[in-house]
Amino acid sequence: MSPMGIGLLCFIFLFFLLGIGTYFLVKGSGKRYIICGKSLPFFLVGSMLLAQSLDANATMGNATGVYLGGFWAGFQFPLGLALCLLLTGLFYAAPLNRMNLLTLPDFYFRRYNWVTEIIASLLMAFSFAILVAGNFAGSAWIVSIVFEIDYTWALAFIAIGIFIYTIAGGLYACAATDIVQIYPAILGFLGCFVWLLYTHGWDFFAGSIPAGYMDLSGLTSMENGALLNWAGILALGLGDIVALDFMERVFAARDAKTAKISCFFGAGFTIFTGLICSGIGLMGLALLPEISDPRMVLPSIAMTSVPFIFGLFIMGGIIGAGASTADGGILGVSTVLGRNIVQKNILRRWGKKKVAKDNPDESEEVVQATAISDRKLLIISRLMAIPVVAFAIYLAIVKPEPGILLVLAFDVVFAPGALAAIIIGSVLRLILFYQIPEHLAGLDTMIAPVVSLIVMVIVSLMTQKSHPPKHHVINESPDDCYVIAGIC
Repeated sequence: MSPMGIGLLCFIFLFFLLGIGTYFLVKGSGKRYIICGKSLPFFLVGSMLLAQSLDANATMGNATGVYLGGFWAGFQFPLGLALCLLLTGLFYAAPLNRMNLLTLPDFYFRRYNWVTEIIASLLMAFSFAILVAGNFAGSAWIVSIVFEIDYTWALAFIAIGIFIYTIAGGLYACAATDIVQIYPAILGFLGCFVWLLYTHGWDFFAGSIPAGYMDLSGLTSMENGALLNWAGILALGLGDIVALDFMERVFAARDAKTAKISCFFGAGFTIFTGLICSGIGLMGLALLPEISDPRMVLPSIAMTSVPFIFGLFIMGGIIGAGASTADGGILGVSTVLGRNIVQKNILRRWGKKKVAKDNPDESEEVVQATAISDRKLLIISRLMAIPVVAFAIYLAIVKPEPGILLVLAFDVVFAPGALAAIIIGSVLRLILFYQIPEHLAGLDTMIAPVVSLIVMVIVSLMTQKSHPPKHHVINESPDDCYVIAGIC
């Protein structure tokens, strides 16, 4: 086995052992499993948000996009994700953290109703299963190349390992693995860029960069892909605001201020590292002029063009970044399905009807007493991870495209507002996906949310009397007993 293979094996087993070790921090609690008991400090929350942002799509997919279509075709990924974290920090992190939420669909229930909660939950779950698949694909592809094994076997190896440590420690497992992968990865990317610039000089790379690759035409010219680039930036920058993995970390912060500044920390380092990966993608045009598979631009440079330590950190960082985002996605989807579908809208509603019939005078008291316990919420969330991982593995096999899967994931949730906006916006997005002419690709992403917003405003104004707005819930922070029981 090569030194790179041995080094990556050490990285992989370190991630796995750290994740498994966090099992003891959960202590049989659903709240600790989902949001670490709402106790995390700034450094942990900021690092976790950064790690979620710099996944296999925003690093490897970024370099590939730049290599194939110019600077903005790749940099759209980190730019969109950084914009999302910036907007989340400015407007959403603090109030959502104060609301004592376990999952993002909990907000839809309090602000609107249970029907909106269910629809939002299903849409977000589908979206993030796609995200998990993208990161499975990115990590598995690296493993298959380095160890010269079949992609499907590599995918199974990566997916099962991530699944095991995710259900062991929940968000604690995400925190532990994020810390040990993100900072060595950033050092690797930076070291690679500086080394190549120092040893070759910029003129060596500039001569291989086609005209229009580094100017603003990627944002202003339809011929240079401006529509698609803007669609990617907006899909990630706005659609990712309702990202389950980002919001898990916002809810886990110990207070509102910590949640807010952690978002700014993540945004800043995402831009910094994204620029470096985009630069490496441009360098690939000179270093790898005839590469057979553009998805391997960043890994190939790491394995052949830089000192071993930088290459190892890059390769370990890509695998770790994909793993950290995948475990956050698995946790987010499984807890939403377990809590917002199974606990709150199946088991609890069935229990409420049964109790009300048998004990009409004490129904509410008994409902609270028979609500799903914290431990049962933990069990349900862990069980729901099984179908999530199975679906993600299937999708990663049929569509192993990390960058495309990232945009698709948040394209799906770009449209929702309230109930009417969710339905109409999402259906319109699917119709446009199949009907819009190829030369207008990108508009399909941008039209749906505008229509969704218009529908939301009109329907909200028409239903003010029958369904009064519940703005006050944003300032409420229910007790843990009601939150964990699924009553709010």
